[in-house]
Amino acid sequence: MDAVVKSLNARNVSKIDARPKPPVPSQEEAEAAVRTLLAYAGDDPTREGLIDTPRRVAKAYRELFAGYQQDAGEILDRVFEEVEGYDDMVLVRDIPFASHCEHHMVPFVGKAHVAYFPSEGVVGLSKLARLVDMYARRFQTQEAMTAQIVEAIETHLKPRGVAVYVEAEHMCMSMRGVRKQGASTVTTRFTGVFRDDPAEQVRFLSMAKA
Repeated sequence: MDAVVKSLNARNVSKIDARPKPPVPSQEEAEAAVRTLLAYAGDDPTREGLIDTPRRVAKAYRELFAGYQQDAGEILDRVFEEVEGYDDMVLVRDIPFASHCEHHMVPFVGKAHVAYFPSEGVVGLSKLARLVDMYARRFQTQEAMTAQIVEAIETHLKPRGVAVYVEAEHMCMSMRGVRKQGASTVTTRFTGVFRDDPAEQVRFLSMAKA
């Protein structure tokens, strides 16, 4: 293999991605479930405007929750070592995402800022955005998603530290319940250098929010 590129497939697989996957219902079963929910909402699933809705929803679910079919190890499987000795922070900020609350199955939308201190090279910058997207395209809590992003980077890149900052608006708060439009939720997690040195946390947050 080219010395510039190193495969990390042999590294330990994230506990999150190693969970056994439940059986997947058929297309017909998924569409039947949508018809049941339409009727439960008080509408007629057989009327013209809704007749094709179950098919469309089943198709949309395959896209919205494609993260269940992806693996962090495959996304972060290549590291570039020829970086001229660069060993400072790598930050990708303002990564947009849309996810779905696992409690109410409604969206939450926001941005993630992801940084790490490389130890054995760097990963392609687009891979960090893909990693965020992978975990966002699952039923989630923001807290769990933040931790999962950090764990995946720790497991597959073995960096000297990881920092993740996620800010999002949750439709379960703005559309229902307390109905507080515009309220945002912030979650952070720091490991290694970021956890041990508060100055690096401050530098990360300053750069992420600049």
